[in-house]
Amino acid sequence: MGDVTAQPEDTGTTTAVRTKRVLLAAPRGYCAGVDRAVVAVEKALDLYGAPVYVRKEIVHNKYVVETLTNRGAIFVDETDEVPEGQTVIFSAHGVSPVVHAEAAARQLKTIDATCPLVTKVHHEAKRFAATDFDILLIGHEGHEEVVGTHGEAPQHTTIVDGPDDVPNVTVRDPEKVVWLSQTTLSVDETMETVRRLREKFPLLQDPPSDDICYATQNRQVAVKKMAPEVDLMLVVGSRNSSNSVRLVEVALEYGAKTGHLVDYAAEIDEKWLDGVESVGLSSGASVPEILVRDVLRWLAERGYSDVQEVTTAEESLTFALPRDLRADLKAAGRPTTGTSDHAWTL
Repeated sequence: MGDVTAQPEDTGTTTAVRTKRVLLAAPRGYCAGVDRAVVAVEKALDLYGAPVYVRKEIVHNKYVVETLTNRGAIFVDETDEVPEGQTVIFSAHGVSPVVHAEAAARQLKTIDATCPLVTKVHHEAKRFAATDFDILLIGHEGHEEVVGTHGEAPQHTTIVDGPDDVPNVTVRDPEKVVWLSQTTLSVDETMETVRRLREKFPLLQDPPSDDICYATQNRQVAVKKMAPEVDLMLVVGSRNSSNSVRLVEVALEYGAKTGHLVDYAAEIDEKWLDGVESVGLSSGASVPEILVRDVLRWLAERGYSDVQEVTTAEESLTFALPRDLRADLKAAGRPTTGTSDHAWTL
């Protein structure tokens, strides 16, 4: 499969024959932080045995959560639901210092599966708060990642939920203000929010490095390239997955005629295919490839068997497993590396 645009066959008649096709985004699916978090739960279950408790969904994907639940993971909303002395894993989205303190008070063994790119934003928040900056955290109110980052410096942080929220923002000193962001946002919308913030606060400082993660950006770039050429964009992902939702929005903004988010192939409505010759397909950064394969199979059964991969980036980044888990695995003579059972690709 290559980065090719199919052309209609010239039949010599007034009506050209068009081949039904699928443009398949690359990269797509699991990012390094998601794979690390899912593997952490899988290896913890193998090493410690069930049950292993996980605070919040380890990643925002229904299939992943259901699969790990079937293997013995117990997902809870708060640490006080974990029996004292048990093991609890913190999700890839990160937690605030208050949560760490709660876990310590209950004598819980903790494995912190926070994505290292989210941890980087936490460190930025602490550093700017230490120098008494006001931090404008661009992100969705109530999202677990935003709650965790905000908790690092709550007295210094104001959440800015998109461009339309800018008029509501106030700061103590417009000469000491910096913006940070949730890692899974739309790049375009975030830059528009920053533009409006800078109009209001001309001395607004940028974060030391890009906060929106490489995987989020790469998946959006691929969808942007595909969108003008597709009649229908399908994004595999759960509705509570911010980066998956953004992919549908980006596709529509950049030219896709219609777009839908689905967890499973069975959720696709055949009516969506009426008059559709080109289908774009991508998946959010918390989506295992097995679900994309299921959608490809479903589409092939309906005549969309010509699959052309649209590659806009190559990804090779990997993250080491959480330190405490690595130490326990090493002590038990177990491998300290590996990928998730469902991380394989086409």
